[in-house]
Amino acid sequence: MPDFAFETELGCRVAGVDEVGRGPLAGPVTAAAVVLDPARIPDGLNDSKKLTARARERLYAELMACAEVSVAHASVAEIDELNILRASHLAMERALAGLALAPEHALIDGNMIPRGLELPATALVKGDARSVSISAASIVAKICRDRVLVDLAQHHPGYGWETNMGYGSKKHMSALSHLGVTPHHRRSFKPVHNILYQEKIVTD
Repeated sequence: MPDFAFETELGCRVAGVDEVGRGPLAGPVTAAAVVLDPARIPDGLNDSKKLTARARERLYAELMACAEVSVAHASVAEIDELNILRASHLAMERALAGLALAPEHALIDGNMIPRGLELPATALVKGDARSVSISAASIVAKICRDRVLVDLAQHHPGYGWETNMGYGSKKHMSALSHLGVTPHHRRSFKPVHNILYQEKIVTD
């Protein structure tokens, strides 16, 4: 289980940072930055992927009540222009910049530190399973991005975004073939690009 050891060792104001949404074919990539109160750390924090939907919702509500939280996105246009890695890092940078009081150190999930950061940072591989601050960020980012996709699903029915969250599920791929590409699809991603290319051939 993740703990507060990294934060304690650093001995300063630490923000955990994580992102969600690198793999989907549609929707933004979303990052969260969370500064925990050491005296009010919710029980059960863990990598969001290891938690049930109900547990994530409970922990999200607790975190919003007792922690400092900032959420930011990088848009589909930015993903297509920059590439998904750079867009993910941009979302992380924005999430950190959005905190009301700047942290003194950031713990970043993964093996790379976003190049635009202007504060000390440590990259932690599988950090969402090692640091509760990163676990908290993973939960917040997951909940917020899922809500974005559920909302987008109301405007673009048929793709199943309310359940597949934009990932290339069977239903999503079938809808892409039959309904076409929406403005929320990542055109630089191969399955979407291939459909657009096929459409172009047919049109030409």
